[in-house]
Amino acid sequence: MRDKAAFRRGIRCLQQRGYEVEVDQAALARHTRFAGDDAQRLQAIERACSSGADVALITRGGYGLTRLLPQLPYEAIAQSAQKGMQWVGISDFTAFQMAVLARTGTTTWAGPALCEGFGAQEPDDIMLDCFDDLAQGYGEGTGWRMPASDKAWLQQLGPLAIHDAPLWGGNLCVLSSLLGSHYLPVQQMDGGILFLEDVGEHPYRIERMLTQLLHAGVLQRQRAILLGQFTEYKLTSHDKGFKLATVVQWLREQVSCPVLQGLPYGHVPTKVMLPVGKMVELVVEERDAMMLWGH
Repeated sequence: MRDKAAFRRGIRCLQQRGYEVEVDQAALARHTRFAGDDAQRLQAIERACSSGADVALITRGGYGLTRLLPQLPYEAIAQSAQKGMQWVGISDFTAFQMAVLARTGTTTWAGPALCEGFGAQEPDDIMLDCFDDLAQGYGEGTGWRMPASDKAWLQQLGPLAIHDAPLWGGNLCVLSSLLGSHYLPVQQMDGGILFLEDVGEHPYRIERMLTQLLHAGVLQRQRAILLGQFTEYKLTSHDKGFKLATVVQWLREQVSCPVLQGLPYGHVPTKVMLPVGKMVELVVEERDAMMLWGH
């Protein structure tokens, strides 16, 4: 835990909103760049499974969960979710979510981490409200307005309604790194809605990872692709006009399913909660998109 001030702010934020926060005994452990060695982190996950908490929330992203996938306590994770525990995280947590979904079919939640979400100097109101809805059992869907730059493309697309499609995805870099392993639920998510986001990745690297998913046949099997927020990259003079919009246009030319932008999710303050593995409905009317899972 590099940013202990954000760690403390996040705990205070949750407590001020009425939550009882239990910090795992190894939450501040450190082993080289990791939050404890592999055995410590696996034990922490096992303790979370048996804690009886309503929500299991990661403190930060980064890298490290991928190396734990063969030893994760999948049965215990699935049982905790069946008893009502909601597993919540972002970024590196995508590896955990994909593996749990592939192995057990268990729904987890893409949302904030303790430090980058609740530990921000001014936590985002929409993020807080979405988390509260989840914790209180009220969350039924989310909506957003797509960018004005897509207006002509959306008019050509026309109204769209997709029913009973499994929602899956997360961080593009982490997800694509699982390609070819049995930790990526490609077969189970056939005909799904794939959402993607990333941080610090130049558009050409984003395109390269999308190309990997395309060549593997993953993108062609989706009914829709939702692009969240891709942030904190820097274009250079070498790009000569190559930018994120270039990648989006290229992607739309490669797949037959709609590619929708503007999903309020990613390494940004304003992010919604997304149920990874749950069946959803997606409705698009002009620039407005609505995704529902309440039923």
